[in-house]
Amino acid sequence: MSIDLNNLSPRELGSLIATARKRQAQLSKRAPITKVRAKLTKLAKAEGYTIEELFGGSGAGTRASAAAPARARKLGKVAPKYRNPENPKETWTGRGKQPRWLAAYTAQGRDLGEFLIPGVAAPTPAKAAKGARKRVVKKSRGK
Repeated sequence: MSIDLNNLSPRELGSLIATARKRQAQLSKRAPITKVRAKLTKLAKAEGYTIEELFGGSGAGTRASAAAPARARKLGKVAPKYRNPENPKETWTGRGKQPRWLAAYTAQGRDLGEFLIPGVAAPTPAKAAKGARKRVVKKSRGK
C-alpha cells in the first residue's frame, strides 16, 4: 500500500500519523508469534490434542470435507439467443438481466421473439411467480 503524502493536507497528514502511531502501539504490545504458537501447542497437548486436529491440516482427527473449501459451481458458456437488429454485435444469451437495448424494444411493445437468432433456440421461458409450486400427481396402480 502506498500513500501519496504530497497530496495530503496538514490535517489529513496529522490524522494519518496518529493512526500509524496507534497501530504501532498495538503491534508492539503483541507477543511474538513463536511464543503464542508455543503456548497453544502446550495447551493442546495438555488436553490431548494436536494443533493439526484443532485447526485443520493432515491430523488424524480432521475430516477431508471440512479441510477442503467448498467450490462454487461454474456455469459454462452459452450461445447467444437474441441479437440486436440495429447492431448485430450486441447479443444476449437469455440469462441474467436483459440488456438495455432489448429492454428498450420490449418497453416499446415489441415481442421478445422478434430478436431470436434464427435456428439457435426457443425463447427463454418467463420466470414462475414466487411461491408457485409444481405439483406432481401420482397415478394409481390398477391391478
